Amino acid sequence: MSTTAQNEKFPTWPNLLSAVISGRDLTRTEAAWAMGQIMTGQASDVQIAGLLVGLRSKGETVDELTGLVDSMVENARPLYIEEQTLDIVGTGGDRQNTVNISTMSTLVCAGAGIKIVKHGNRASSSSSGSADVLEALNVRLDVPVDRLSEVFDEVGIAFCFANVFHPSMRHVAGARRELRVPTAFNFMGPLTNPALPNASAIGCSDLRMAPIMAGVLAQRGVRGLVFRGDDGLDEMTTTAANRVWEVRNGKIEEFTFDARDIGLERATLDDLRGGEAAANAQVVRDIVQGAHGPVRDAVLLNSAAGIVAFENSADQPFRQRMESALKRAAHSIDSGAAGETLQRWANSTTRIVG
Repeated sequence: MSTTAQNEKFPTWPNLLSAVISGRDLTRTEAAWAMGQIMTGQASDVQIAGLLVGLRSKGETVDELTGLVDSMVENARPLYIEEQTLDIVGTGGDRQNTVNISTMSTLVCAGAGIKIVKHGNRASSSSSGSADVLEALNVRLDVPVDRLSEVFDEVGIAFCFANVFHPSMRHVAGARRELRVPTAFNFMGPLTNPALPNASAIGCSDLRMAPIMAGVLAQRGVRGLVFRGDDGLDEMTTTAANRVWEVRNGKIEEFTFDARDIGLERATLDDLRGGEAAANAQVVRDIVQGAHGPVRDAVLLNSAAGIVAFENSADQPFRQRMESALKRAAHSIDSGAAGETLQRWANSTTRIVG
């Protein structure tokens, strides 16, 4: 039996850490074992930090990230949704402090009739995360897990607050706090939605990790898009061209896309910058009530990406699919459907919490 096979059959921390230090890629099974140890509190801060730094230095692989994600989801509190669903989410970390584009796009897609289960958290590297802005919009985050399906049934949308659904993450808090450098955990959030959505539209600011994340979607049988703005945003951007990885039937197609090709005007990063949660919440209200300008364009673009990710049709070229989806997104706003979704969402969560 080879050394690699022995290590996978009988994984130990010395074996795994020696492997990543020497530059050997872990198997999906080894990575899942390590995450299982971490999520159940059986790994020390030193072991956790050693693994994360070793993987980051070596460069995470699709199998490694998939194994980590599999185990993290297995240790999460589940949310069972039988319908086809979509998540629109970004990795964060672009440090551009833009408004909450993915959250607004979530509302637009829901208004367009797509069922949404959004996974998110409070801000870590920006002024306002999805949880922060939703709270400022009167969407209650403290809905009991066993009643979130009621919200979903009533509104067609639900929010999985990462702090609630991933209690085992408390075991990595110390190591991450002491490291203070990006690790695999920075890219696992968008991939670990406990409701296991069928489709994902994921923004990733890290050019090396974006195709890795697409590979994880492919291995886990999820359809969708991963994208990165050439301006460094973890959104599909209107300020520059975009790199896109489309995942369909376990295969990945990579290409570039420019929002100007579907009639949207070029913007600047300053046009998209936001502030604290209260200020960003007002931007959300303005957009769903029909305000025009660069923020609306960015929201329409990312909403279109969400619609394309969910529909998973390759009957037409990507540009044509985006163009059609853009019109559907605009109708969601202009008909009032997106704004009504927000109001119904806030009302539903408030009624349940009381």
